[in-house]
Amino acid sequence: MRWIVWIVAAIALAGILVVIIGYSLPKAHSVSRTATVAMPPDALYALLADVDRYPSWRPGVKSLQRHPDRNGRPAWTEEVSGTRIPLVFERMERPSLLVARIADPALPFGGTWTYRIQAASAGSTVTITEDGEVYNPIFRFMSRFVFGHTATLDEFITNLESRAGAR
Repeated sequence: MRWIVWIVAAIALAGILVVIIGYSLPKAHSVSRTATVAMPPDALYALLADVDRYPSWRPGVKSLQRHPDRNGRPAWTEEVSGTRIPLVFERMERPSLLVARIADPALPFGGTWTYRIQAASAGSTVTITEDGEVYNPIFRFMSRFVFGHTATLDEFITNLESRAGAR
């Protein structure tokens, strides 16, 4: 019976440590990934801006619901890993810049993804920068030490490279 108490105490202590460490981490982070994609800049921009087709080349997007455009720019909600994430493009400057923002302040995270596209000899170079914020200290701990801040970016780049190669 005593060992059960020790196990419960160890689990509680681990939970408390996760919360303390989570609170000590900064809410904001900025990470980038760059890839060369076998598409000219205009075609790459068109692919990234066409949110309706995301489920066809991003396997993690389980569903996508379009909303009325905001200021002439796409707004949508995508379901990823059981979480519904409302998004909107804040800036669209064809063929070199897109900025998408998470449009729900009630989520435990938020921020923007900035896509910068440049011509390259093999097609285009795209740099995606996530300027994110993680509000919940437990999720902040998990994002930093378990998932990693770049996990979603890395998956996106892998899917993008696969899509570009399948043209």
